Amino acid sequence: MAAFKRKRGELLSVNKKAKKGKIVVDQDNGEQERNDEVIVPAPVSMGKWTNKERVLIFSSRGINFRTRHLMQDLRTLMPHSKSDTKMDRKDKLLVINEVCEIKNCNKCIFFEAKKKQDLYMWISNSPHGPSAKFLVQNIHTLAELKMTGNCLRGSRPLLSFDPKFDKEPHYALLKELFIQTFSTPRYHPKSQPFVDHVFTFTIADDRIWFRNYQIVEEDASLVEIGPRFVLNLIKVFQGSFGGPTLYENPGFQSPNMHRRELRLAAAAKIREKQMVKEMQKLKRAEQKEPTCNDVTADVFLTPAEEKPLNIQTEAPEPKVMKKNKHKLCHQIRSLIKNLGR
Repeated sequence: MAAFKRKRGELLSVNKKAKKGKIVVDQDNGEQERNDEVIVPAPVSMGKWTNKERVLIFSSRGINFRTRHLMQDLRTLMPHSKSDTKMDRKDKLLVINEVCEIKNCNKCIFFEAKKKQDLYMWISNSPHGPSAKFLVQNIHTLAELKMTGNCLRGSRPLLSFDPKFDKEPHYALLKELFIQTFSTPRYHPKSQPFVDHVFTFTIADDRIWFRNYQIVEEDASLVEIGPRFVLNLIKVFQGSFGGPTLYENPGFQSPNMHRRELRLAAAAKIREKQMVKEMQKLKRAEQKEPTCNDVTADVFLTPAEEKPLNIQTEAPEPKVMKKNKHKLCHQIRSLIKNLGR
């Protein structure tokens, strides 16, 4: 089969016809020769890159290893993303708009770490807004899950949303923000012209659950790839990283308050155990003491006679010791016997 060479980076016009090549098939007996024409299809990515969406993914200082791996997984899945160095905690969030302008990015995913245990995610449309702040929970990275699913690096994903995103206005705003942030632009230079995985955003328990699945070619079934995490919405702002509040989640509870309630519950259990121990001690003490006095217990008791008290003012007379005559006779006899011997 003849190979047709095409210059690297050459863009073909849309109306350009596909090339035709000829293949000569030699039969074993050498009697017949047949020329078959094979049409080489035109390249898939011969369009023009018009959607210039770029996403800046970076974080603040103080993140742990799990957050760092999650950031790396998102950069791998999103070929239109860019990275930057960690931002100092003392800097204000409005500085991020300037960083996006320097990096030529119009979307931003910023991970903010607090107390080295709480992770917050900002998704913003820079520099005019809107922006949303989430609490990230239940993070599981690609290396940790070890799922059987797999997809091509740089391939474009499908975005699947829960029907609840169309029922409430703040969810509709988040849906449009997710579409512009997570969808890979068509004909992006770093992307592949294939669609082999899907990002799902599901609403359950007032939280947004993110999952990544592979689309199996044989039966179009889904196999999870990873990563996975849960977004708990806090606020939606009109501006980028600030501004008037468009929506505030009434059911959101801060991690500090949640930990405080856990400590109070543990302290209440300890206090209850101590009170139970004190009650048991009081019951044991009451059992030792007589509970009631029997009235008929003293019926058969007779009072003892009172003896007169004799007070001796003089010393008592010495007692005369009387010797036993029998003992003396016995001793004398024994002496006489001894002398006779």
